[in-house]
Amino acid sequence: MERHTYQSGIIGNCAFIAHVQSDTNISWLCWPAFDSSFVFGSKLDKEKGGEFSILPDGEYTSEQRYIPNTNILETIISNNDGVYKVTDFAPRFSQYERYFKPLMLIRKVERISGEPRLRMRCYPVTDYGRSTQNRHRGSNHVEFSGGTDNMRLTTNVPISHFFEEGTYVLHDTKYLILTYGEPLEAALEETAERFLRQTMNYWRTWIKHTSIPPFYQEAVIRSALALKLHQYEDTGAFIAASTSSLPEHPGSGRNWDYRYCWIRDSYYVLASLLRIGQFEEMEHYSEFIANISANEKGRYQPLYSITGKRTLIEEELNHLSGYQGNQPVRIGNQAYEHIQNDVYGQVLLSILPLYTDDRFVAEEQSQSSKWLEAILEKIEQTIDEKDAGIWEFRNFANYHCYTNLFQWAGSKAAMRIAKKIGEKELEERAKKLIDRAARHIEDCYDPERGVYAHAVGSAHLDASTLQLIIMNYLDPASEKAKRHLEELEKELRAEKGLFYRYLHADDFGKPKSTFLICAFWYVEALACVGRTQDAIDTLENLLPYANHLLLFSEDIDENNGAQWGNFPQAYSHVGLINAVYRIAAKVGTPRFLIKDY
Repeated sequence: MERHTYQSGIIGNCAFIAHVQSDTNISWLCWPAFDSSFVFGSKLDKEKGGEFSILPDGEYTSEQRYIPNTNILETIISNNDGVYKVTDFAPRFSQYERYFKPLMLIRKVERISGEPRLRMRCYPVTDYGRSTQNRHRGSNHVEFSGGTDNMRLTTNVPISHFFEEGTYVLHDTKYLILTYGEPLEAALEETAERFLRQTMNYWRTWIKHTSIPPFYQEAVIRSALALKLHQYEDTGAFIAASTSSLPEHPGSGRNWDYRYCWIRDSYYVLASLLRIGQFEEMEHYSEFIANISANEKGRYQPLYSITGKRTLIEEELNHLSGYQGNQPVRIGNQAYEHIQNDVYGQVLLSILPLYTDDRFVAEEQSQSSKWLEAILEKIEQTIDEKDAGIWEFRNFANYHCYTNLFQWAGSKAAMRIAKKIGEKELEERAKKLIDRAARHIEDCYDPERGVYAHAVGSAHLDASTLQLIIMNYLDPASEKAKRHLEELEKELRAEKGLFYRYLHADDFGKPKSTFLICAFWYVEALACVGRTQDAIDTLENLLPYANHLLLFSEDIDENNGAQWGNFPQAYSHVGLINAVYRIAAKVGTPRFLIKDY
């Protein structure tokens, strides 16, 4: 049986992300923002999710590929009548000293051979599929209205085709430009072609300005391009994924809305982008964090909306059937109520390069003392608390090793910042916190097994403690680090280097799928302790778990390699980039290790 993979790619422009299926249908698109209702959502309900497809008459085969070094996607459809190509993209380029990123999806349909007969369908919905949008015929466009959504499809395809059954024989190149809010008021063909050229140039220039070693470059480039799309540039927030409620495993009930900004995830994304030499994203994110800090008088939440909104009430949409019938479909995320005390460390680590990298100037470090003191106070107030931990247990609280690790690492970052800005008192406070966090971490150590447990007083192991090695809390060259890694391997490693987060029961029972970023952490840890060939072999085993476009999901079923969980998952692409860089630093990328994947 063919393994389950997500048969789609993503396009976007840092204002929205659309999922394009291999059958050309836009199966997921939320407008006007990442966390808005979908206007196309057949990924979660084929009947109520609407449709935007360009399909042939009869059976067909399809092939998808990205135009190299871009987020522009091509889908080639072939059948007995002929062959045609659909090019999908979201315009993004520099204009008037800022980025042009409209709520506009452009589809270019070209005949390659024969006389293909097509059915072009555009049926957007509103209010999460509770109602369809009204359609109105214009001279060269179709107007859509309903609820708060107003959209227009401008095209050189005969408008009657969208209101009648039947096929259309493709001879000349056709363009379909779907816009939200403001309609296109310009020449159709010239605008589409100009936007295509400028968008292609933008993405290729962005990639040229990255520092990517010649080691699995194709996979790293695709991961970098995917991560870039997950920043909502208007505010600087990063989302964990553009989708909601794709199950971690069939029937598991672990169906979550990931269209929000987790402080933790953002730290990892920024760290990976900094590794490839991209700084602009961190500057935007620092503005987002500054706004959070200014408005947050109490605790930091684990996550916020992309505009910094605090309340993200979780709701189940029972009218939707769910992905392949997996319910519930959820919007909102109850984790915003959780106590997760690692976030303060991740905020500090995210902003640290602004103070330690001389490419940033003093003007970019405004109000440093006041801000740093406020974060240190939050660590002081929470360092002795139990919390929900990285995996967001809903009904369990513990003194988690991972939480204390990031309080330790965050305090070290605070100490460096304080030293840089000449705040001796804050530097001393940070040193005391480093020692307190280390004591809590050591309380998790099991000397009989030679391993750190996931929490104080627990025997359970957790892949997040791989970070003890990666973050240099444990000296990677030490026997203690090597033994810790070996014990984690014995319990949590699955076939081909896949890794479980943990295997003990949580709020929903025992996990049934491996978590992909944990496997990439495992690769990093292997490289750190000097098991470089094991790291390379494991990385090579993990790469085939991508889909046909080198996009990774959140979870992998170890039994059949199936992709599950929200897709594409920023965490997973972060893990790949960091794993590749960790190995490249060890081996120096000799020619025999440079492979195209």
